[in-house]
Amino acid sequence: MSKRSSSRRDGAHDPSRRNFLKGATVAGAAALGTPAAANAISAVPEERPKAALPGPKLAAADASPPPADPVTQTSSGGDFMVDVLKTLDIDYLAMNCASSFRGLHEAVINHGGNTKPEIITCPHEEIAVHMGQGYAKMEGKPLAMICHGAVGLQHASMAMYNAWCDRVPVIVMGGNIMEADKRAPGAEWPHSAIDPAALTRDFVKWDDQPASLQHFAESALRAYKIATTPPMAPVMLSLDQELQENPIANRDRLRIPKFTPALAPQGDDAALAQLAKMLVAAENPVILCDRMARTPTGMPCLVELAETLQCAVIDNYGRMNFPSRHPLNQSFRRSILSQADLILAMEVNDIWGTLSDFHDRIERTSEPRYRKTAKIVTLGTRGLFMKANYQDLGRYQDVDLDISGDAEASLPALIEQVKRQVDEGRKSAFDARGKKLAAAKQATVEQAKSDATIGWDASPITTARLCAELYNQIKDEDWSLVGTSIGLSWPHRLWNFDKPYQWNGVSGGGGVGYTLPASLGAALANKRHGRLTVAIGGDGDFMFVPSTLWTAAHHRIPMLYIVHNNRAYHQEYMYLQAMAARHGRGITNTDIGTTIKDPFVDYATLAKGFGVYGEGPISDPSGLVPALKRAVAIVKSGQPALLDVVMDQR
Repeated sequence: MSKRSSSRRDGAHDPSRRNFLKGATVAGAAALGTPAAANAISAVPEERPKAALPGPKLAAADASPPPADPVTQTSSGGDFMVDVLKTLDIDYLAMNCASSFRGLHEAVINHGGNTKPEIITCPHEEIAVHMGQGYAKMEGKPLAMICHGAVGLQHASMAMYNAWCDRVPVIVMGGNIMEADKRAPGAEWPHSAIDPAALTRDFVKWDDQPASLQHFAESALRAYKIATTPPMAPVMLSLDQELQENPIANRDRLRIPKFTPALAPQGDDAALAQLAKMLVAAENPVILCDRMARTPTGMPCLVELAETLQCAVIDNYGRMNFPSRHPLNQSFRRSILSQADLILAMEVNDIWGTLSDFHDRIERTSEPRYRKTAKIVTLGTRGLFMKANYQDLGRYQDVDLDISGDAEASLPALIEQVKRQVDEGRKSAFDARGKKLAAAKQATVEQAKSDATIGWDASPITTARLCAELYNQIKDEDWSLVGTSIGLSWPHRLWNFDKPYQWNGVSGGGGVGYTLPASLGAALANKRHGRLTVAIGGDGDFMFVPSTLWTAAHHRIPMLYIVHNNRAYHQEYMYLQAMAARHGRGITNTDIGTTIKDPFVDYATLAKGFGVYGEGPISDPSGLVPALKRAVAIVKSGQPALLDVVMDQR
């Protein structure tokens, strides 16, 4: 079993700069000029260099057939496994090649023709799983990945945990040698396990270790169904190496079961009717949503409910739930929770955290954001499946009505019930409420435009300017933002998100190393639709999985990736400063262990080394727009591109 064992510098708040952000779109219109940066490269990607021809001895060795095997076969267990996978809606199999699944690997490319699934080559198992997480959120279905024994699964486990916390389906498979007398001396022993899935059992929805090919057929279909039924989550199948490689003794006795997807569970009709009555009667209802929209129909349904009630909506951005510029979108006015008499939380991951103000001081304290008389109703599947060990469930929240059922699937029935109960008197009150919310929303948008001009000409470049300038370059394209660095809210404050695929949420578990590979997985999904994929990721996050760029170049997956280069693990930098200040020791030394400097990382050169267009570091704001124009042109040509932008800390 072989396997590779700075503080912000604000410029003058010039009112003329606000004009830059007037109107429906926000951003600069600087003209494209000659690139000033000495390390900028041509906007037209050069042809990939061809590998040098091997010498005579190497050429002869490459042309020689492998050593003859005294035993030949016309079928393998891997062939049947591929036949099973082809009955499922799995387009891709992400992997880093290894001996423990060589049987399935060979069957995919030769028996299966490398289509459905098609192999996506990844330099690391964490990349493979995170690509699956990003892909599923964008395409609405899982891809599969396979990893090598105990060590490959350990590499994959962080991404599996993120996907678990994010409630995203990924089909994880792992090679293994179950029988001790079949393992070769050396690596096959430490790379095998009696129960490989035990490592990840606390953060997968289901796992199995098939003992026969018929067992595999039934387990594979069961795994796909379990993973894709709300609440969704990763699943794990451990595949014995001999089961993959050996001939099929009785193919005619094997049967691939019929796959029938499970319908998403809907909330109880009587409970939805009760909720509708409460919503119609409420004076100031507020809808909270997080991972509500599973499909393209989720957002329109939520819009219909909100417009029927003319009530406020607060989006936690776990998915693309609600249009960012909609007059009822009050996501950046969370103070309205204190005025609400009814709060409806739909598929909210951490409802207690959303409804509470928490103070991280010497003595941690908290208080509710809502008034004591407010009624709280939950609708979702969050409570239907939990595990005991890992604490991603959040603190317990008191509620008045808890409706178990998929929120998106329940919305049509809820909307119908609400419409039945709205009379002309309530409709008039709703319209008045909606006008007040619309006025408040417009004020919020104008405030965001004004705030974005602060420090406009500063270097490092402000995150607001980067987001504004980027939007100006892509707003007329069919764009999709598939990842941002921690705490970067400017796109949701400034951009017009109005399509279901224009945002796909965050990591779920907060595990570093998510943004680049998950964004690439979303870009893989967007590729077939011709969408322009963009992402903004932190430099510390990027450092965990930079080889993702090779996969982007190798498979020609177009994506504009902007490195938010603040040259630090800045969240931890701020935490350390707060801790030092608490102890009265000063913050002079808090850059130790928290910054990425001495030397600075040249992300553009790194990108070029992986075969990706790279430009930067860009620290002069006057060079930002020309660089964005060049990078967007590269992505529109069908290639990935990376910009290294030296930016404000957050």
